[in-house]
Amino acid sequence: MRYTVQVPMRWSDMDAYGHVNNVVHLQYFEMARVALFFERASLEERTGLRRGTVVAAHDIQYKRPVVYSARPLDVQVWVSGIRAAAFTCHYEVFDHEQLAVTGSTLLVPFDFSIDRPRRLTADEKEFLTRWLDEPATP
Repeated sequence: MRYTVQVPMRWSDMDAYGHVNNVVHLQYFEMARVALFFERASLEERTGLRRGTVVAAHDIQYKRPVVYSARPLDVQVWVSGIRAAAFTCHYEVFDHEQLAVTGSTLLVPFDFSIDRPRRLTADEKEFLTRWLDEPATP
């Protein structure tokens, strides 16, 4: 299942070429992740990923330029590849119902008190499993 987040664009997201700068899309991905792993989890009275995760890798593909609009982008976010100590978060960014950007982030659960990776808890795995889906084929 996918979770959809409306992400507002800021005028400052534009670059000199008149479209949203390519690195800004990683911020949009982050906003969608936070909405799912923290805000959605809180609504369900779940811990989500509050114990902490770190980004191990990003992958991003630009399908079409995005130009500033007052209308928010629709960012779909979902999970795949849940392992003992890592999982992948996927994204599809839609601008006016058109697929504009796709990407993924490899996330690693992390214990900040000892500055080391950790294993996912049973509760975290259960939460993530609800958001399992596979990327659409291009």
